[in-house]
Amino acid sequence: MKELAKIRNDVVGSLLRPAPLKQARVGYDEGKISLEELRQTEDRHIRDAVKLQEEIGLSVVTDGEYRRLNFQDSFGESVAGFDAGKPTLSFYEKRVEGGSPLQRWEIPDQGEQKGTAVAQRRPVARKISLARNLPMEEFRYLQRVAHKPGKVALIGPDRISQRFDWQNSKPIYSGLDEFVADVVKVEREIIRGLVDAGCRYVQIDAPGYTAYVDPPSLAAMRARGEDPKENFSRSLKADNAMLAGYDDVTFGIHLCRGNQRSMWHREGSYDDIAERLLNELNYDRFLFEYDTPRAGGFAPLRFLPQGKVIVLGLVSTKVPQLESIDELKRRIEQAAKFAPLDQIAISPQCGFSSDVVGNLISDDEQKRKLELVVETARQVWG
Repeated sequence: MKELAKIRNDVVGSLLRPAPLKQARVGYDEGKISLEELRQTEDRHIRDAVKLQEEIGLSVVTDGEYRRLNFQDSFGESVAGFDAGKPTLSFYEKRVEGGSPLQRWEIPDQGEQKGTAVAQRRPVARKISLARNLPMEEFRYLQRVAHKPGKVALIGPDRISQRFDWQNSKPIYSGLDEFVADVVKVEREIIRGLVDAGCRYVQIDAPGYTAYVDPPSLAAMRARGEDPKENFSRSLKADNAMLAGYDDVTFGIHLCRGNQRSMWHREGSYDDIAERLLNELNYDRFLFEYDTPRAGGFAPLRFLPQGKVIVLGLVSTKVPQLESIDELKRRIEQAAKFAPLDQIAISPQCGFSSDVVGNLISDDEQKRKLELVVETARQVWG
């Protein structure tokens, strides 16, 4: 197994945005500072974020996704062809107004069933293509300032396809199959750039897979005239096509049920999808959210094949309360009844700031939760 595939502690990606970084972004959005000034502020805070992660003892580090407004920018800001405006920080702040922490985020109905996680589905104006490899640019700076291996997170084909307004894109794409083929092509270009730059751990963010166990999301697919089983199979094939040929790179896939200002978007256990996910996908690491009963139990982990690692997202990024090491160790022991202990690792359940707004915890609470992940892994695996 690849060395990075075996690490026992992990971090999902995003970190809380420092206030000066948010202020700089607002200044840039309003035309008060230049792009160069924004980049200088980003660089300074990325250096601090990397130092924090390394001092805590994480096995891999990220740039906190500080250059992104949203975790999906890895694709949205890299790709030409979508018929969409450029988002701002204030746009994301307005999106979550009126929401209640630890409740389902009720997205206003815009052609979707209320309560589903996918809103503002986007049509294309022309066939998509890679305009700028934003993740590669992010990694190059991360690599300059980090002493530990750096990981980069990309949004996966399933989520991209769920956000695609194919009904209003038929003059460009005949359907989802043709569109997803182009998504895979573009994603492979992004990954190739990362690999050539020296990245050896790529994480695919795939919150869309939990749509296949969430009743409102399934209803929304059917209302659009889609077959959820066909969508699921198409996405599994797309993921594998995206990874093919990069044998020296560790690939992880992260599943969650939504993470927006301490709110969630979906519910449902892994039971109905785990066997196919764990056995058909060619990932080295499966980062599964497991911080609340909404994720169900550990029984689906019995399908984990030899040579793969399940990363248990046991530490919540949504709440300030610090989990206890004893409780985390007890839950790892429970999981080990279904998957070998030497194929288990631990991480936070999601990023701390899936978009620029961030979850409702403090910087100090974020630090203590990351320290908890590292210390729990040390006590369990040495």
